[in-house]
Amino acid sequence: MVEQLQQKLELIPAQPGCYLMKDKQGTIIYVGKAKVLRNRVRSYFTGSHDKKTQRLVMEIQDLEYIVTSSDLEALVLEQNLIKKYEPRYNILLKDDKSYPFLKITKEEHPRLITTRKVKKDGAKYFGPYPNAQAANETKKLLDRLYPLRKCRTMPDRVCLYYHIGQCLAPCEFEVTQEQNQQMIKEITSFLSGGHDEIKASLTSRMYEASEAMDFEKAKELRDQVQHIESVMEKQKITMTEQKDRDVFGYYVDRGWMCIQVFFVRQGKLIERDASTFPTYQDPIDDFYTFLGQFYMDEKHPKPKEIFIPGETDREMVEEFLKVNAVQPKRGQKKELVDLAVKNARMALEEKFQLIERDEKRTIDAVERLGHAMQIDTPHRIEAFDNSNIQGVDPVSAMVSFLDGKPDKKNYRKYKVKTVQGPDDYESMREVVRRRYARLLKEERALPDLIVIDGGIGQITAAQEVMEHELGLAVPVCGLAKDDRHKTSQLMMGDPPRPVELVKTSEEFYLLQRIQDEVHRFAISFHRNVRKQTMFTSVLDEVDGIGEKRKRKLLKEFGSLKRLKEASKEEIERAGIPPAVAESLLEAIQEESGK
Repeated sequence: MVEQLQQKLELIPAQPGCYLMKDKQGTIIYVGKAKVLRNRVRSYFTGSHDKKTQRLVMEIQDLEYIVTSSDLEALVLEQNLIKKYEPRYNILLKDDKSYPFLKITKEEHPRLITTRKVKKDGAKYFGPYPNAQAANETKKLLDRLYPLRKCRTMPDRVCLYYHIGQCLAPCEFEVTQEQNQQMIKEITSFLSGGHDEIKASLTSRMYEASEAMDFEKAKELRDQVQHIESVMEKQKITMTEQKDRDVFGYYVDRGWMCIQVFFVRQGKLIERDASTFPTYQDPIDDFYTFLGQFYMDEKHPKPKEIFIPGETDREMVEEFLKVNAVQPKRGQKKELVDLAVKNARMALEEKFQLIERDEKRTIDAVERLGHAMQIDTPHRIEAFDNSNIQGVDPVSAMVSFLDGKPDKKNYRKYKVKTVQGPDDYESMREVVRRRYARLLKEERALPDLIVIDGGIGQITAAQEVMEHELGLAVPVCGLAKDDRHKTSQLMMGDPPRPVELVKTSEEFYLLQRIQDEVHRFAISFHRNVRKQTMFTSVLDEVDGIGEKRKRKLLKEFGSLKRLKEASKEEIERAGIPPAVAESLLEAIQEESGK
């Protein structure tokens, strides 16, 4: 342990607060909270830990702490710090799942629509629904029952919906506010649990139609009853209380945590959500952190109340989330929390094999790669590749891998600016210089390893820029390919020499994935640049074609070859005036030598 870190550990107070762990580059890699800072922070550096916590501790080179007046204040501060710094060892709940809602718009003539965004716009929202099909089926049913306006903008004549009885056509006929409000009231009642009455009414009308020998009408009413049963009633669990609530349960094993959330709407369990992640502190603290992140996003609007396990601090959760929190002690509600815990345990057990396999392919492979190269574990790897055809439209691309996985938000594309002709070495010098001069200027973290797709010349070019021009001591290696264009050898050093790696090892497969990904990214970028350049070369010579019309032609034809084969009428259909289309055809024919 570094001396500076040891001195800070001795000075940490026995008070509530947050702590920020930093790596050798000063990057914040973990944020935590504690009721007693001194005990929690010191625990990382004493006793035995599981493998993943050992990895975290090995990277810690410095730390900061912020004292707060209470545990709740520390929890709020932790949420803000995680959101600001996005430390890679923290729970970063990036849930791309959003659930559909039904919405009655607040307009003079309201509409019933499906949406995945809940806004404070005065409209009425109902849901969430388990999936888009369930929401759409419910809407389809309500459209048959209640003829609200369908068109987004008011048309000037009646449309098909009027003729099939699903709209009162306020565009042409008078529809009073009383009529609209009555329909809204009935829809609200239906979606708030009053569908039994609607179902009974439809069933009665179905029998009446059947007795009157109107079998077509009876079949339509029967289908509507079945829709109500399938959409509104066939749920996994039903509770007598018609309340909206979220039910939380969690389970911890071998340093990993799984949290299950049951969504109960109108007394019915409609969906669940499961999240699995490593835990580095007290599991209850990680549970609180999860709650804060879960409701931070508008995709998860807060229900009227939530159920939480008995070992949590109910009062703090209530004050933190500003929602009614319940810890059921017995009966069906307690069984529901226990069921969430049981599902969390089962999901965690099922995940362990996948987690271990994934670690072997990623984190373990990264550690063994660093050992083979005799460098620190390269948690962040950045790889470069050049792409051009005989020096035309030279470009470069960079991909970033974090702990063996693609970090796509940090991918970068470069158009080579200073190099004339096919000079791969100078192109590599330029893009490496641009990338790391910028990181230095912005005081951002550097990678642990730079991978160059190429041989000795490209490696040497990158090393010269890093060491002699920028004064940076980041390891640089290269990946040479065999005759079949497959990764064959890892090269590093000055001068570059082969590094022995078993070609069936996970670390070698990791390098192959990195090389394939950067090559794919570079080729894709180069194709797009070439396509734009091909258009630019001829279109720039035609009066009347600016950037907007270039984009129209590029979207319509996709390539210059297809544009050359197009007729004047086809070009005009792309939004080009006749005179400009004729000038364009003349320019194409002149360039082709016709």
